[in-house]
Amino acid sequence: MKLPFVLAKRFVAGESFQDSIPKAQYLNNKNLRLTLDLLGENVTDRKTADETVEAYINLLNGIKEHELLSSISIKLTMMGLDIDHDYCKENLFKLLDVASEQNQFVRVDMEGSDYTQITIDIVKEAHAKYGARHVGAVIQSMLHRSLDDIKELADLGVDIRLVKGAYKEPAKVAHQNMPDIREAYKECAKILLEKTDFPRFGSHDDELINWIREYAAEQNIPLDSFEIQMLYGLREKTMVELTELGYRTRVYVPFGTDWFPYFSRRLMERKENVFFVLTAIFKK
Repeated sequence: MKLPFVLAKRFVAGESFQDSIPKAQYLNNKNLRLTLDLLGENVTDRKTADETVEAYINLLNGIKEHELLSSISIKLTMMGLDIDHDYCKENLFKLLDVASEQNQFVRVDMEGSDYTQITIDIVKEAHAKYGARHVGAVIQSMLHRSLDDIKELADLGVDIRLVKGAYKEPAKVAHQNMPDIREAYKECAKILLEKTDFPRFGSHDDELINWIREYAAEQNIPLDSFEIQMLYGLREKTMVELTELGYRTRVYVPFGTDWFPYFSRRLMERKENVFFVLTAIFKK
């Protein structure tokens, strides 16, 4: 039985790109930049993977047609990573060819820890070919390895989005309590602010957002030299206020029919995420 979309509509802009256009235009009109994200993961057949690549190319064309201020994000498992490494890379590069022609940017999302190394390896290859203007990575502060990954990718000049991480991971792989995850986030953020041109910080956590703002001020880092990012449906008023203060901001806008894994991951896999999502609903 398919669950009704009404359950997720607070956090998902629609089941198609066409559905999401009015929401995207509304946010752009509030001077918020966007990242549009076609939901899905763990594709196991080439036909679906090929269709996904075409859907993303159509998305780039749609963004251009409707003059949206938006980039895109993708998951490598949507492009066939579970099928074949080289096949997945070919699909990514096909998409990046189009993104480069359109002067667009593709964020490669990070998935569970089983995919961390192979995702970083493919991003490094893509970065070497297309550069930071067209492709970037996501690093999850909760993973024990992430500080080393941040240092390596920062030295290469990779465009990095830092998040806490929403996947349930074992203790041998990841920090298990929020104070440790926050501390790891801050250590990663320091490196990004020091060594990269334009780091991106994804979080709804007031402690982290306030810390980034205070640390940047202490280090005389300009407000427009980094970006604060939040998810669609959460903290819109806060994002508008940050934009008006001079910060660069971005809203991640997911859409698609395969919304349940995204929705459930944020509500169920970590009790802290349930708390942040529920409190963020009531914060403006």
